[in-house]
Amino acid sequence: MPHDLPEWVAELTDPRRAETLDELADRLVPLAEHAIDVSRRLQAQLNELNDPFKREALYGRVERLKARVGEALDEITAEIAASGEERLQRVWADWAERAEPGDRGERERELKRMLDRDIVPALSRRQQDVAERVAERTSAALEDATQTLLTRVEELARTVTDLIHDVLPLAREGLALASRISTLSSRARKAGRGPIPDELKDAGAETSHVFDEAVARLELEWAALGARSASVRAALRGAEESAFSRVTEEMTRCVEELAPEHVKALNEAEARARVLFGEPSKG
Repeated sequence: MPHDLPEWVAELTDPRRAETLDELADRLVPLAEHAIDVSRRLQAQLNELNDPFKREALYGRVERLKARVGEALDEITAEIAASGEERLQRVWADWAERAEPGDRGERERELKRMLDRDIVPALSRRQQDVAERVAERTSAALEDATQTLLTRVEELARTVTDLIHDVLPLAREGLALASRISTLSSRARKAGRGPIPDELKDAGAETSHVFDEAVARLELEWAALGARSASVRAALRGAEESAFSRVTEEMTRCVEELAPEHVKALNEAEARARVLFGEPSKG
């Protein structure tokens, strides 16, 4: 719903309503400040629009992608290692349920030595091989995703640069208008007191008309630029998320392809461990 300002606002900010030289000068001051304000806001929007494309921001985006992929890879590596430990712990738990109190101590230490000698090294090598293959596929996917991300950012940067070049003159126009208004205000002050001469009255009316049109255009451009800035930020975030998803999808495919081989290695290690522990292997 509309919210109208008090009537005195227009009375004190419209030079066309001035009746004396002092009133004309007074009413021109807020117009100049308004023109400066909208110009600075527009320039700030342009700076904000350009910030994501600076070298530091681009470097940070790539490093953030690498860090996220590194964390995901660490999780997979940890899961691979944990799967082997879980199988061996299961063997230990089964043995502990069967073992008599007298079987503890020396027998437990002997079984641990046998595991560390005959089972753990081979299982660790196979787990490491799986982890390295996942890491190799991940590295290749990351390189490809990073290149795609940089290409998309570069395309977007060209569009943003063109937009900045189109809008920047408008911001300068607002500052030039503010200078023109300030000059007219100074003329009114220097002209003394009393009624406004026709020349200054016409200049005030013309300046007001130019101000209304220019500031309306600048305010509209400022609002539109804010929407464009939001769209650019969303596009950059989308490109970054898409790059990360491409890498994680490749990691998932790799893990799925290697899963049968990994499960086979776990089953073999568990079967050999159960033989060492003096029980038949479990399927």
